[in-house]
Amino acid sequence: MISPIFVGHGSPLMAIQDTPCTEFLLDYGSKLAPKAIVIFTAHWETEVLTISSTDDIYETIYDFGGFPKELYQIKYPAKGSTQLAHTLAERFKAKGIRVNLDATRGLDHGSWVPLSRMFPQPECPVIQISVHPYLPPAEQYRIGEALRGLDQEDILIIGSGATVHNLRAINWNAVSPDAWAVAFDDWLIAGIEQSNLEALFHYDTLAPNARMAVPRPEHFVPLYLAMGSGDPQRQAKVIHRSYEVGSLSYLALSF
Repeated sequence: MISPIFVGHGSPLMAIQDTPCTEFLLDYGSKLAPKAIVIFTAHWETEVLTISSTDDIYETIYDFGGFPKELYQIKYPAKGSTQLAHTLAERFKAKGIRVNLDATRGLDHGSWVPLSRMFPQPECPVIQISVHPYLPPAEQYRIGEALRGLDQEDILIIGSGATVHNLRAINWNAVSPDAWAVAFDDWLIAGIEQSNLEALFHYDTLAPNARMAVPRPEHFVPLYLAMGSGDPQRQAKVIHRSYEVGSLSYLALSF
């Protein structure tokens, strides 16, 4: 059994720089042997839930600019699985969730960056799934519920995003986390540990500094997708917490 997780993927630089978060990812991944990985990435937005469906090696997508040349030379040669993609699609359809399959899209950095630190040598199929950032949190959670039980099959479900992701609030000179970002994550952690779904679904009006922390929800909604896929009887817990440039959160949780 492998619990679903949410991870903060932060800057693409984490693919080539060692940080507390990358050390955590490597250590956490070294203890797992998933049969497959299903990852919801903040960097693939669609109106209809879309699943990568290929048996080939994915193209590595460099969906960013202005970074060191070595970052653009990294390849993450993970393979997909059409069989698993179709299995997932049927699960979503059974819950009345519309779904498309995509046979051509590669892995964006919301997927390959954290995966390259967790599993430097890909050994199992990877399925990438898009997000619709403007669906309500309760609906995001319901989408995640369609995958509930896959943890019992040793399939690792990952929500890849960030709880606090406001690039306009970055403080390059920060030597400690910004208090407003910490307060938002504190509120979020308390709600998750207490299984207070009603409050979590209304974070935008209840959480302190919500508009600052989540100016746009694409990086935030993978949290609900991962949370929904977990066993509600299992205690959710923080598995890593660190910050960069003041407010960029690398909070990670298991469900």
